[in-house]
Amino acid sequence: MSVTSLSFPYGESIQWFSPDAVTYLPDGSMTEWILAPGSLTARLKALGLGFEVRVLGEGFIAAGDEQMSAPWVREVLLCLGGIPWVFARTLVPTSLLNQCQAELMGLGDKPLGELLFSDPRFIPGRIEVASFNNCSRLAQLAASLSQTVTGPLWGRRRYFGFGHDELTVCEMFLPAAVTALSDRNQA
Repeated sequence: MSVTSLSFPYGESIQWFSPDAVTYLPDGSMTEWILAPGSLTARLKALGLGFEVRVLGEGFIAAGDEQMSAPWVREVLLCLGGIPWVFARTLVPTSLLNQCQAELMGLGDKPLGELLFSDPRFIPGRIEVASFNNCSRLAQLAASLSQTVTGPLWGRRRYFGFGHDELTVCEMFLPAAVTALSDRNQA
């Protein structure tokens, strides 16, 4: 696998939208997965296909001289049966990291979703959606994972409140997930 934290696709300009403002969402089960209010981790595990988290990278990402306010970033692949289904990126402001450093920086290959949905201090918030075409950096990531992009890819961004702070989780469904979920829907 040739993926590194430097090859992260989120660096491109992504427009996120409220699901109510989007005129087109994918058919069937993909929309259900994108808009599901619960834990994506729990839904993936429930499929019983051997869930695992592969950490691509984590650390502070600074823009210019703003090292002091740089968010902590965690990038992972959520895999089923050894195949990457979801690319996820978490952005944690420094103020929140200072309160939960041990929990967040000590995850290793454990899924963040289990922490977010089991710790009552994290309050799930709004979901926004985006689609990615076959020229996007997300499509390049999929190609580096030997997954061919044949149509638009979809993702969601979710906010989790923690006191006065907010953590952001972006989850992008890779072609393997799109194909498998479509096949499950047709079966």
